[in-house]
Amino acid sequence: MQYDDADICQRDPLIERVLIGSDEIQRRVQQLGTEISRDYAGSTPVLVNILKGAFVFLADLTRGMSAPHEIDFMAISSYHGGTQSTGVVKIEKDLKTDITGRDVIIVEDIVDTGLTLSHLLDLLQTRGPRSLRVCTLLDKSSRRQKEVPIHYRGFEIPDEFVIGYGLDYDEKYRNLPFIGVLKP
Repeated sequence: MQYDDADICQRDPLIERVLIGSDEIQRRVQQLGTEISRDYAGSTPVLVNILKGAFVFLADLTRGMSAPHEIDFMAISSYHGGTQSTGVVKIEKDLKTDITGRDVIIVEDIVDTGLTLSHLLDLLQTRGPRSLRVCTLLDKSSRRQKEVPIHYRGFEIPDEFVIGYGLDYDEKYRNLPFIGVLKP
């Protein structure tokens, strides 16, 4: 599907600009799917999608994978309606899949401070997976407070509040086909 990112952006006065266009996102997500499929040939990894922001990324990523895989979902919150992480991590929905002895890939929308992801990695490690890796669409490493391993990275982005492609501001803008910057 083709989108006119500039037209969509111009129609909403709260969107400052397109940071990563829809075509660029689709190319990179396909590359990630190919890379993960190659790395997990002969295995059936569990992709753990972190809701809500990563659901669009997961949908495209899974279509880009040729290797068999399973999916499950977790909901974790540290923003609580604002534009800055509070640092307080709350698990709102846990896994249904037993990941003991399994290859697990956490699929994130964005890694920012690293605090939430670090908490999640520690939690999932206690469940005995064979391997535990991270795939994130966006990496905002300039804000990192806690170093976390990222095995698959879509894009490095500057320290700006971004929306679109599943990422929201107050539950709005998830439907944008691109990553945009919200006006301050």
